[in-house]
Amino acid sequence: MATAYIVEAVRTAGGKRGGRLAGVHPVDLAAKSLDAIVERSGIDPNAVDDVVMGCVSQGGEQAMQVGRNAVLAAKNLPQSTPAVTIDRQCGSSQQAIQFAAQAVMSGTQDVVIASGVESMSRVPMGSTAMFHMKEGLGNYKSPGLEEKYPGIQWSQFMGAEMIVKKHGFTKDQLDSFALGSHAKAAKATEAGAFADEIVPVEVETPEGTEMHTVDEGIRFDATLEGIASVKLLSPEGTITAATSSQICDGSSAVLVVSEQALKDHGLTPMARIHNLTVTAGDPVIMLEEPLFATDRALERAGMKIGDIDLYEVNEAFAPVPLAWLKHTGADPDRLNVNGGAIALGHPLGASGTKLMATLLHALKRGGKKYGLQTMCEGGGVANVTIVESL
Repeated sequence: MATAYIVEAVRTAGGKRGGRLAGVHPVDLAAKSLDAIVERSGIDPNAVDDVVMGCVSQGGEQAMQVGRNAVLAAKNLPQSTPAVTIDRQCGSSQQAIQFAAQAVMSGTQDVVIASGVESMSRVPMGSTAMFHMKEGLGNYKSPGLEEKYPGIQWSQFMGAEMIVKKHGFTKDQLDSFALGSHAKAAKATEAGAFADEIVPVEVETPEGTEMHTVDEGIRFDATLEGIASVKLLSPEGTITAATSSQICDGSSAVLVVSEQALKDHGLTPMARIHNLTVTAGDPVIMLEEPLFATDRALERAGMKIGDIDLYEVNEAFAPVPLAWLKHTGADPDRLNVNGGAIALGHPLGASGTKLMATLLHALKRGGKKYGLQTMCEGGGVANVTIVESL
């Protein structure tokens, strides 16, 4: 089977809800990453066979095929470039990478941009379902689904609390993990670790026009006491906003190519894709599937967890990566070494390619070889992608 290579990976710095990126239309925000991936890779824009864009809330400004609209808004891509928008919930743009890789590995395409976008300020999470329900246009939970899962209201918060109870975590453990996320993200930012992956975005501020280049959600002065004092989301639970991923605006992109494309266009690969896995499990606890998907991916790759140099496990909620560490026996010092979504934000459909950008640049900077990325997704699904830095 042919090999799929990653040539370049970029992301915007995250914007807080109502923050520095809130004034940017998501189509234009997505176009920023598409333009950057073309410019930084040096690929001939006319050689791009397809753009696969992840987006979760496909309504309002993210409706009407946001992927295609982003291509049309981009300065560095011709209107002849196709695009498709996909939704695998939080793993949408990680699945975009896997679809792009599968297209290349099958030999049907040679140059594909995997990407993602989410403006959670402008298209609020869940709004695409809630709007229709409020307007009397129906509920996504069908009679057949109700018959199989009677009385169940799908809730990621509930799933996170179920993981806490199942694995016996304490609130102190969750708070400490959250503090670590901010500390690592702050250290990485101050050291310039994100400089090569971040796409500057021009934004309007009260002080005038500025370039947005620093993740807005990082608390550089975070303390354990401050995190511990945040109100519980449920009186009987353990999760707080401080131990949850931050609502975030952002876009990201990864260029996936064939070996022939490397030769034809004189490209230098950052990595080769070593394994693609997606699994599904319990849709109620929902967020635990990365544990079992990782088992499957390692088995299929003929690897052990210790063979992997760096891990990116999306910090949807603190108990998710904690449960993943407990289940896999992975080295915590290799996990989310530059912080995660608790500090950097989780722009839903953009997070998959965003994490890949961070993982690949961290591998390159540290002279490491193998990286593994996984994240929990609505409906009890999880993607795992293993890459080999070159």
